Amino acid sequence: MIMVLQTVIAQKLAPPDLNKQPLATDDITKLPGECERVDIFLLMGQSNMKGRGVMPKEPLADSQIIMMHLKNDGWFLARHPLHLVGDPQTFAGADNAGVGPGITFAQTLIAAQPKTRIALVPCAKGGSNITQWRKGRQLYDETVRRTKLALSQGPKAKTRIAGALWLQGESNTRSEESVKAYGPALGTLIDNLRADLGIPDLPFIACTIGEKKTPGLRRKMNAVLLDLPKLRPHTACVDGRSFAKFVDAVHFDTATQEEHGRCYAVEYLKLTGQQ
Repeated sequence: MIMVLQTVIAQKLAPPDLNKQPLATDDITKLPGECERVDIFLLMGQSNMKGRGVMPKEPLADSQIIMMHLKNDGWFLARHPLHLVGDPQTFAGADNAGVGPGITFAQTLIAAQPKTRIALVPCAKGGSNITQWRKGRQLYDETVRRTKLALSQGPKAKTRIAGALWLQGESNTRSEESVKAYGPALGTLIDNLRADLGIPDLPFIACTIGEKKTPGLRRKMNAVLLDLPKLRPHTACVDGRSFAKFVDAVHFDTATQEEHGRCYAVEYLKLTGQQ
């Protein structure tokens, strides 16, 4: 019991490669340079969306990519870890979040849309089951609240909720029943999110999960995820199975997450008719 507790505590510690240079505050109400609009993207799911990849030595500092702090709703120049729960100045309270797909996604979009500012809203929770993303539960309700707040704060008539990225499913592969129930639950989540944000065709993009652990059930979960476009319109699923590499039995490494980010961007551009 003591060893299990020690392992859990260790898993929540801030990673040793965390650069503790204070976050740089930013003003979402202003458009930098030649930017013409702000596009808001939700980052939803569990630990792989938070990321466990090794972080770069120097944090990103790009005025075209900003992030909402997960705990205080403040705006900062985006950098890893996007899902920072620690203090933005001292990093006290930071957990084990590392590199996820969000920043590379934003960078790829900017390359295709150079006059767009990307505002990332981190919402993921490590270990979360899709039942925790039901309407009325904290994760879902906070996602909607924070997204609406971001929309209200951006430049008037130049800010929009552009899409949602989803990376989750590992916690729902504990039984055949939970995998079978996943598709309907994900469909309901998408319906609720679109209704509550007032965007019936909000792009929603999922991603396959790793198959190293309980491979039989996880292959079935990936089949459900890859069938998402048949379940709901204006959706897509990144298929990362051919290039996925891991830091452990579950979590993707940095190179994989960066490729996920690029693939998310490609799917988004396809969904929105830009590629």
